[in-house]
Amino acid sequence: MQLVVARVGRAHGIKGEVTVEVRTDEPELRLAPGAVLATDPASTGPLTIETGRVHSGRLLLRFAGVRDRNAAEALRNTLLIAEVDPEALPEEEDEYYDHQLMDLDVVTKDGVEVGRITEISHLPSQDLFVVERPDGTEVLIPFVEQIVTEIDLTEQRAVIDPPPGLIDDRAEIASSRDESGEEA
Repeated sequence: MQLVVARVGRAHGIKGEVTVEVRTDEPELRLAPGAVLATDPASTGPLTIETGRVHSGRLLLRFAGVRDRNAAEALRNTLLIAEVDPEALPEEEDEYYDHQLMDLDVVTKDGVEVGRITEISHLPSQDLFVVERPDGTEVLIPFVEQIVTEIDLTEQRAVIDPPPGLIDDRAEIASSRDESGEEA
């Protein structure tokens, strides 16, 4: 099974290094020197990682055969794809690969059906489940411990405890104003 593990960013310096946006919780395993990665678009790969280092909080990689800034810049926005055993599990107990979460049924802790996970969106601050509701609309669920209380791969479901307004439009708005419009 193939998983996107990073996206190539801009060139760094003049010797062929690139910044990468890491999309894996296991960069030391997936983006290590010697790793051979497929690419999207396929015409730019496969790429073999020659060196890797962290500079100012960003991962920098150099690929075999990429020796100058122009060659590095030509790789910008290329997705790096690793081959992963579909039966393999992440090292940490509460970690999941995207393919394990796709198509899980999402229900509230009270058993109310919310929908089905159709996509996992990886944002800088947190991951989001894109959940398709039975009526075809979508709702975004932050993948944080306070909201997603259980992932049950055996039962193929994610249990959530959503705050008011997350999955419905009946949220109660707290206000410091009283009924007459005066501040309390």
